[in-house]
Amino acid sequence: MIKRICLLLLSLIGIIILFAPWIVPNDPYLIDTTKRFFNPSWQYPLGTDHLGRCILSRILIGMRYSVGSALIIQLISSGFSLAIATVVTFRQGITKRIFIRLWDILLSFPTIILAFSLISVFGPGLKNVVIALVFAQTIYYSRIFHNAMISLNEMNYIKAARISGTTGIKLLKTHFIPHVLPTLYTLLSLDLGKVILEIAGFSFIGLGVQAPIPEWGMMIEEGKQYMRQYPALIIYPGISIFMIVLLLHQVGVKKHAN
Repeated sequence: MIKRICLLLLSLIGIIILFAPWIVPNDPYLIDTTKRFFNPSWQYPLGTDHLGRCILSRILIGMRYSVGSALIIQLISSGFSLAIATVVTFRQGITKRIFIRLWDILLSFPTIILAFSLISVFGPGLKNVVIALVFAQTIYYSRIFHNAMISLNEMNYIKAARISGTTGIKLLKTHFIPHVLPTLYTLLSLDLGKVILEIAGFSFIGLGVQAPIPEWGMMIEEGKQYMRQYPALIIYPGISIFMIVLLLHQVGVKKHAN
């Protein structure tokens, strides 16, 4: 029951992400200093920020950057990871040795450190954050998928399939991918929340999304200097991050338990 509710809410969030530009009550970028720190009203359901911008409109548009970017990162990195894991699993020799050594070196660092290092080289910006996190997640996932495929490779039914003449793409499609997909789904749902937090964290310290883009981490960074007088500026984006991560965690945990 809880999982269904979470999936329903996540589906609603997906619809909001798609149609956010058409459902926002006000222009999220419009600055009007005569409307600074307005209380919630029909025109501004969550009030306005320090520049007179509608907080609700910025929360809804910010969902595209926070959740949408994280989803893109997860989809791209999982696709690359499956491709790399497949190549390393079925190719022997120098190719496999190179990837094994790279994994041993790079996985000695947390993924967030790898991403931080790349962003420090490339510079701040959403595009560079996406590239850095895709690289970090690909390194992590490809090793997991490789280990899963190696375990499957020793199964009797895989050996029987090879003896019966099933090889190449057909073997991968029929016997490997279906058994790896549950692991992929679990990782996507559990780590999607982590990636959202990482994007928000990079924006908060000035390395991610840059103003005036209304990403949730950037909104918290902009509102922190007013947190004593107008705590709503950080409460609303903070709650948004918390709720999204909680929903994704619940879906991931329930799926893993099943």
